[in-house]
Amino acid sequence: MRIDVLTLFPEMFQAVLGQSMLRLAQEKGLVSYHLWNIRDYTLDKHKKVDDRPYGGGPGMVMTPEPVFRAIEGVERDGSEPARKVLLTPQGERFTQSTAEALSRENRLMLVCGHYEGFDERIRQGFDFLEVSIGDYILSGGEVPAMVVIDAVVRLIPGVLGDQDSPEFESFKDGLLEYPQYTKPREFRGLKVPDVLVSGHHENIQQWREEQARERTRAKRPDLFKKAPGPKTVSQ
Repeated sequence: MRIDVLTLFPEMFQAVLGQSMLRLAQEKGLVSYHLWNIRDYTLDKHKKVDDRPYGGGPGMVMTPEPVFRAIEGVERDGSEPARKVLLTPQGERFTQSTAEALSRENRLMLVCGHYEGFDERIRQGFDFLEVSIGDYILSGGEVPAMVVIDAVVRLIPGVLGDQDSPEFESFKDGLLEYPQYTKPREFRGLKVPDVLVSGHHENIQQWREEQARERTRAKRPDLFKKAPGPKTVSQ
């Protein structure tokens, strides 16, 4: 997969993309990251990319020309069209199912806003998937773009060391993940449940499914209501 990021602050991504699983994915040749500064596409000698909104109001709005030029120029840099993602609080809520869908794309282009948002003609000019990572306001689209990249890249086949890992994580099948334990078996009076050391795989699987449902019911009743399966939890 190729991931292009259009931003006013490309340096923000260097540390994140150069660490852990995101770095390993690139070293394996499973993904390539391309950072582009929107300011490089302005025709203004001062590299100005924003202006005051028509009709008045606080803050500044990103102007259409440099963003249009950046998107069109970056698109031509690759051999195939990109699935374009606009990071905006007005977008649809980013979920695990969204990440799974995007992980099947060959190329993504993430466009990060800043200031008070985009000139509306930017939305009108391209076929965007508009995405929000939550109902709160951030300084720009850079942090949401990092969230999207992390969630998507880990789903690309071959990125995770254990190919079963994505199948047993939170939000798979609409449920939170079951409790996890490792050594030591007892720590400060807290013990690992006996079933997990019983060696009985069927009982372990049943316990994990019950725990996942109970945890989801208690912590995220909104998810529990929508999850497939029974709405009662055995005690």
